[in-house]
Amino acid sequence: MKQALFKRFDDHYEEMVHIRRYLHQHPELSFKEYKTAAYIAEFYRQLGIEVQTGVGGNGVVARIKGKKPGKRIALRADFDALPIQEETGLPFSSTVPGIMHACGHDGHTAVLLTIGRVLHEMIDDLPGEYVFIHQHAEELAPGGAVSMIKDGCLDGVDAIFGTHLWAEIPYKTISYRTGPFMAAADGFEIVIKGRGGHGAMPHKTKDAIVIGSQLVTNLQHIVSRRVNPVDPAVISVGSFVAENAFNVIADTAKLKGTVRTFSEEARDFIEKEMETVIKGTCLANGCDYEFTYHRGYPAVVNHQNETEFLAKKAAEVQGVDHVEELELQMGGEDFAYYLQHVKGTFFFTGAQPDPESSYPHHHPKFDIKEEAMLLAAKTLAWTAVEYQKQER
Repeated sequence: MKQALFKRFDDHYEEMVHIRRYLHQHPELSFKEYKTAAYIAEFYRQLGIEVQTGVGGNGVVARIKGKKPGKRIALRADFDALPIQEETGLPFSSTVPGIMHACGHDGHTAVLLTIGRVLHEMIDDLPGEYVFIHQHAEELAPGGAVSMIKDGCLDGVDAIFGTHLWAEIPYKTISYRTGPFMAAADGFEIVIKGRGGHGAMPHKTKDAIVIGSQLVTNLQHIVSRRVNPVDPAVISVGSFVAENAFNVIADTAKLKGTVRTFSEEARDFIEKEMETVIKGTCLANGCDYEFTYHRGYPAVVNHQNETEFLAKKAAEVQGVDHVEELELQMGGEDFAYYLQHVKGTFFFTGAQPDPESSYPHHHPKFDIKEEAMLLAAKTLAWTAVEYQKQER
């Protein structure tokens, strides 16, 4: 079974690359992926596979059922792009100004579509049922996972597996982690309401820039001095805007940033402490404020048995040279929601094009090593097929 499965993926590799490059040329933003969803659905229809569209929005779900009884296993891939102007110079660069696949979701979709084709070809030899979840809007909260789950994509599913082509991990490497893996990703906005005035008379003002600067420093003390050091957390201010003429003291300053945590306790605590620190800083400076905290995706917490099973199966995949357990990752992923409902695991497939000239995710020059898609497909498919042998 294993060698026959792997050979079919090798035979379909050129088609996988073609799919990825087509999608790369035609990216669509989160919640606007209408043509991409239609492309995915038509692929399955051409194979004669049952497909459901409009799942939770633009989501697409396909299902195939083996001739033998077994479990219902779900595999998931996302397909939205980012508002970034591509600068790769690739012959298949984005044809849509200001939008590109800068995170590998084009590759994820090509991987899952190819798995659908291969398992469909082997239907007579397969036990169980396989659910292919093509998810829209992973890049923009509230994301597509929540609405797809509400619309029934996980109904009857025994386990779910997913991977991310990761350009910062060497090719031929599968990276996993048991338990907490990726962080909860929250955002915040703060408006400092001071009193502006002439730059030559600061004593008559309440300088929003100075107050905001104090606040940036004070917020860092939450993690360094108030959060238990064994509970990883990050508070980062990513935007500080107070635009005025050179001789004007700012009346208002706007700060935006992100909070990353792994436990709900730390998440709740930091939100509460931020309010306290902001209030205290503004009170000390005699000014007012507005504070908005946006709950993003929860932490990705992998299930132990499924993660250990994935690691074991990955080591059996042709072409995989190294299987490693990663440290905690501060990036966020709405795959977390699936894992709150069913058993499963999410892992990284190394897709680094060149250690000397590769770029990180969400960069205008981001790219993946396309051969990594083949390893991702083999690992996901082999894990899903072999998981049929696990006890419920």
